[in-house]
Formats: sequence, structure tokens, C-alpha cells
Amino acid sequence: MTATGTAVRPTVPASRRISGVGLATASGVAVAVQSRINGELGVRLADGIAAAVVSFGLGLLVLVVLVPNVPGGRRGLRELRAALGAGSLRPWQCLGGVCGAFLVATQGLTIGTLGVAVFTVAVVAGQSASSLAVDRAGVGPAGRQPVTTARLAGAVLTVLAVLLAVGDRLGDPRTLALAALPLLAGVAIAWQQAVNGRVRAATGSALTATLVNFTVGTVALLATFAVEVAVRGRPAGAFPGEPWLYLGGPIGIVFIAIAAAIVRFTGVLLLGLATIAGQVVGAVLLDLLLPTAASRPGPATLAGAALTLVAVLVAALGPTPRR
Repeated sequence: MTATGTAVRPTVPASRRISGVGLATASGVAVAVQSRINGELGVRLADGIAAAVVSFGLGLLVLVVLVPNVPGGRRGLRELRAALGAGSLRPWQCLGGVCGAFLVATQGLTIGTLGVAVFTVAVVAGQSASSLAVDRAGVGPAGRQPVTTARLAGAVLTVLAVLLAVGDRLGDPRTLALAALPLLAGVAIAWQQAVNGRVRAATGSALTATLVNFTVGTVALLATFAVEVAVRGRPAGAFPGEPWLYLGGPIGIVFIAIAAAIVRFTGVLLLGLATIAGQVVGAVLLDLLLPTAASRPGPATLAGAALTLVAVLVAALGPTPRR
């Protein structure tokens, strides 16, 4: 406690920040894989919203079975009820799943046309700027974090890197119009990571925070899908037989759980930048190894991916901001 009675938060060790960056980067690669899966599922079903419902719904089923059967999950559910009852956790802080649902819906709606790399640049542009604002406002569990030179430089370099990676695709007006959806999803991701971190801090369980995220997201998607069916009718596509097309939900569980667990060590911006690095690297590898009609990897894409990693290191290795 300080002389004025205000608690001073302990400084997070650099080793924990670096470990958190590594985990976030790996989860970003998983997000790129999830994007390709949900994008392909959206093409097969001829409906991106239906693909998002399938992805989120399967993830929710896994969590409904898993969380009550894990001691930490049961304890987290009890803590969740207690935190909501006491007011230490506000109901609006449990709505991060709406943002996740929007991101997954944009995967199914746009990746078949944009490709994973262009989808990623749009998400990155929104996420980088939004993460700075969310950290500055103190929405996440790490509290208010000032916009230091290293953090600002990392965010700017990240946007420049992904623009370099897919710059040859951004001259198409149709691409720019369609990219507005993942751009908005990127803005929402930073807020989602912050409030999911709050839920994790209140419950002491990343699994419980992930369950809350998937429950809210699934409800939002089902409501959207019901309206879509009422207006346009049922999707024209059929459910594909390949099992791998249904792995988007389980991959999302891993991503959300990791983000909720480590955001208190990294802050929202650094978590976002590391995730972005993984997304860009994963997107490049997917477009190189498993190309589609929408993917056009080249030297600029590889250079942009490398610059993205540099941007994350700049933000990660800078001095720890004082809260």
C-alpha cells in the first residue's frame, strides 16, 4: 500500500511476459488454421453464419461436458455466480463471446473470397489500434497501461508489416469493401480479450471464462441465424463429410482459454500483437502449403510476416509500463 492507501500492482517478470508471448503466438497460428477451416465450411454450406453456428456450437458442447467434470471448472462456476452476485464482475463483462461470434462469422463470410492472408491484415488493422485504446482505458485485468514508445512502435510496425504482406491485394475495391467485416471484428477482439481476462480473474478458471464466452457467442449466433433463415430461407449447401471441417470450435476453445489465462501477464496490446504474429505466420504457411484460388503468397508476403515478428519483439522487450 502507498501512503495514500492505494494498492500498487506488482511488476510482471519479463520471463512471464515472454512465455505469454510464446503461447499467444502459438495460439495465433491456431487461429489462422481455424480461419481456413471455418472459411471452407462456409463455402461448403453456402452460408457463413451457419458455419459460425456449427463452429461455436460444437465448441460449446465440448465445454458443457468438460467444465463440470473438472474440479477447477466446477470451482470456477461457483466463483462466477458469487462474483456476479457480489457485483465484482459486471454482466457486461461476460459478453466477450459476442465479439468472438462476430469474428467466426466473418471467417465463414469472407475468407472464401479474400483468402487467409487478406482476412488477417484486416483483422490486424482493427486489433492493433483497438488494443492500445483498451489497455489505456484499463478494461483488461492488467489495469490501465500507458501508451509507451515501444508499445506504440510495435502496433505501428504490425500494421505496416501486414500491409506489406498483402499489399498487392488491397487495390481491388471489392476486396476493400469485403475486408471491412474482419476489420470491425479486429476492433472487437481486443475488447473480447480484455473482458474474458476479467472473467478469468474473477473465477480463477480459464475454462470457465471460455465456457462463458462460447455460451454467449452461441446464443448470439443462433439468434442471428434464426433471423437469416426467416428472411432468406435455409442454407443451400449440405453438411460436408470431412471431419476436419468441424475442428474450428475446439481450436477456438484453445485460443480463448490461452488468451484469458495470459492477458493479465501481457496486457491486451502485447497479447494482441503476439497473436497477430502467429496469425500472419500461420496464414503465410497455409497459403504456401495449401493454396486456394484466393491465396497469392509471394516475397512481399514473406517479408511482411518477418516484419510482424520484429514488431512483436519491439513491444515485448520494451520496458514494463508502470500502472
